[in-house]
Amino acid sequence: MTTTETRTTQKINLVEGEFSASEALDVVQSLLNEKINFHKLQRLSWSEGCSTADTAYPDSRIQELENEKKILKDFIAQIRQHGNKLRIHGTLNISLVEEN
Repeated sequence: MTTTETRTTQKINLVEGEFSASEALDVVQSLLNEKINFHKLQRLSWSEGCSTADTAYPDSRIQELENEKKILKDFIAQIRQHGNKLRIHGTLNISLVEEN
């Protein structure tokens, strides 16, 4: 009899390396935009057919991510002035949520 072990965690190395300020802005802004679009679609899905659906969570995440984009642009503008490169380490850590 063979036993199979079920994995409960996963790591994905999404972004790794050195980037110019412009490249870093493009990479991180693209990731933020994808996540914003995910929440916009989630909000639309929740409210489709139910105009009173509670969309507070996706609304707040969209706002948070939009704010992060502004912070990112300011940060990159400072880096760009000095001509420095940026190192990005972007690992997704995924784990199973145990339900009781």
